[in-house]
Amino acid sequence: QVQLVESGGGLVQAGGSLRLSCAASGRTFSSYTMGWFRQAPGKEREFVAAISRSGGSTYYAESVKGRFAISRDNAKNTMYLQMNSLKPEDTAVYCCAAGGNSWQPDMISPYGYWGQGTQVTVSS
Repeated sequence: QVQLVESGGGLVQAGGSLRLSCAASGRTFSSYTMGWFRQAPGKEREFVAAISRSGGSTYYAESVKGRFAISRDNAKNTMYLQMNSLKPEDTAVYCCAAGGNSWQPDMISPYGYWGQGTQVTVSS
């Protein structure tokens, strides 16, 4: 079992940057495909990015490709999401998740562990 805690959200102007962190408890962090998802008010949860167990493979939604970068440090049991060139439409609650399918990491249902989320607000 793994518990996840996000941090790093906040209010930023359009064009700015934020770095989210996802700290995991337990000794099995490196065995999980990890992902970031977001949910804006009135919208469904959507995939943002995912990273393989070793960190060697990364996956992005088209809407964030080239602006966001996902990474992980298995020695620190932590995953990151560097968000650059932020846009107002990036405003959402961002959640990290563990346990995705390595061959389809954008699928929500396989992720069995979720954090509480951190709010990201981008002002225009």
